[in-house]
Amino acid sequence: MGFFVLIVGAIGWIIAYFTEDWAVLIWVFVIALVYAIIQYFASASLAVAMTGAKQIQKKDNPRFYNTVENLSIATGLPMPKVYIIDDPAPNAFASGRDPKHAVVAATTGLLDIMDNKELNAVMAHEMSHVKNYDIRVSMITFGLVCLVGYIADLGFRMMFYTSRHDDDDNSPIGLIVMLLVSIIAPIAASLAQLAVSREREYLADASAAQITRYPEGMISALKKLEIHGRPMHRQNPATEAMFINSPLKKGAIKNLFSTHPSIEKRIERLEHGKTKF
Repeated sequence: MGFFVLIVGAIGWIIAYFTEDWAVLIWVFVIALVYAIIQYFASASLAVAMTGAKQIQKKDNPRFYNTVENLSIATGLPMPKVYIIDDPAPNAFASGRDPKHAVVAATTGLLDIMDNKELNAVMAHEMSHVKNYDIRVSMITFGLVCLVGYIADLGFRMMFYTSRHDDDDNSPIGLIVMLLVSIIAPIAASLAQLAVSREREYLADASAAQITRYPEGMISALKKLEIHGRPMHRQNPATEAMFINSPLKKGAIKNLFSTHPSIEKRIERLEHGKTKF
């Protein structure tokens, strides 16, 4: 969080310095504050809307609902709202600002291929995100990454219309600095988000194994995700970090900047830690 605040502040200061308009710095922090408040209170609703998830009750899918309900009791967490996404790609996610306002969702594809023990492990993984407050971490980091990108883009556009001094219009220094900031800041913010997201996935895997006392269930579920995994119909990079497996189309560049560690590495960690759960 401190890292992101420094980035936002630095971008605002640089833009204000080279445009000689210190009101920019104030507006940067005002926008950041308003954006953070909206993101904080509307995160779950935004996630549901962007993924096309539909809320269900116990009668709609007793197997899935009961799995979440049992895990809620086992972990001592409030019962989250349960959603299903009509998509053949096996996947699941959790979102919300805290356990009292959490939602969990699974695709029809995941419900079709997972047996009861594997489904229990997957949903324990998602409930772990809720318990560990990963849902809040992911929400805040995503919101700040978007904000840094927006402010950097604003600075990139402004540098073509203003300069530090009228006499220095022919000097490229200010333009070069703002150009570098506009390019580097979003990349640095994204890399920080990737580091946070990947570590939280490892933690959720381990927590799921501890909750279920059956690491083989999580390992088996991950293997199925690796074999049957495919891009979801409604792909959105903004929601990638929420899912248990990346919902985006695979590729060398996309894998490099994926919010998820490879399933192979996740399985390797679980295998290594089997005796500790």
